[in-house]
Amino acid sequence: MASPGIPLDTAAIMSSVLEGILYGFSVLMFIGTIWIITYKRHIHNVNRPVVVVAILLFLLSTAHLVLGIIRIEDGLVKQRDTFPGGPVSFFADVTQETFVIKDVIIILQTLLGDGVVIYRCYIVWQSVWIVIIPCIMWCGIAVFGIFGVYRFSLVSSNSIFTNQTGHLAATFMTLSLATNLLSSGLLAYRIWMSERKVSGIRATKGKMPLLRVLTDAAILYSAALCSSIICFVLSNNGLYVMADLNVPIISIAFYMVFIRLASSQHNQSYISTVLGRTSEIERRNSQQYPMQSLRSIYMQNDTSSLADTPKAHTLV
Repeated sequence: MASPGIPLDTAAIMSSVLEGILYGFSVLMFIGTIWIITYKRHIHNVNRPVVVVAILLFLLSTAHLVLGIIRIEDGLVKQRDTFPGGPVSFFADVTQETFVIKDVIIILQTLLGDGVVIYRCYIVWQSVWIVIIPCIMWCGIAVFGIFGVYRFSLVSSNSIFTNQTGHLAATFMTLSLATNLLSSGLLAYRIWMSERKVSGIRATKGKMPLLRVLTDAAILYSAALCSSIICFVLSNNGLYVMADLNVPIISIAFYMVFIRLASSQHNQSYISTVLGRTSEIERRNSQQYPMQSLRSIYMQNDTSSLADTPKAHTLV
């Protein structure tokens, strides 16, 4: 029984075109991120974890887009008249090598993106206990992702909506969404509790709050995952499109946090107020809720002597 929605050959073309557009934005944001990190800085002052993650996200996005183009060429050009059932059957075949490799890249990109969010949460809370559940869920994402890819390479059915492998993919997406929401929620709550104690923060208008920057990134990623899950529930071929779009969206969500935070640095007083200066109340509560200054967490040598601790080398 055919799945509702657009034909699979059309979905393949649409996903590559839309992914290419988002990839273009992610490349520009990647260049901006690297420029912000390295401009007029000594190599020893460069935030290496951010550089490594940014490059990995860029390489995975590039590889995924290239594989998508190769897959289109194979299905619509090279094997158009030789593959049994034509292009539609080719793109429905989940055992194709290019399809399996693309799924591996999606898993790696998802694990990397969720791992960054969990690490941010840990840095802000400075407590391993807070991130135990997100870490367990992250491990679940890895297990279901790896097992799902393995089953994809062996499955005989061409529909991911009717077999057990499809349910593994749905569990993978659901766990990723839950992990992102939980980690982002804990992160947002901790920052909100800290920022509301900073004197004078509400008097600053027209600036971009740190909380909003992180929330926007979480909403962007969560919206993409929700769309994928909805498509799966409806057994709609739009799932193939959304799955491909999730790859550049993860990169964009990571880059936008760093770039948007850096873009607000032109107002030194705002940065000092929001990210550096703490109130007496916050200092009194530091024993009960240990957390570094947000300034040292989210920036490293970005305005004036930002951080004095090794933990300052964090992923933003």
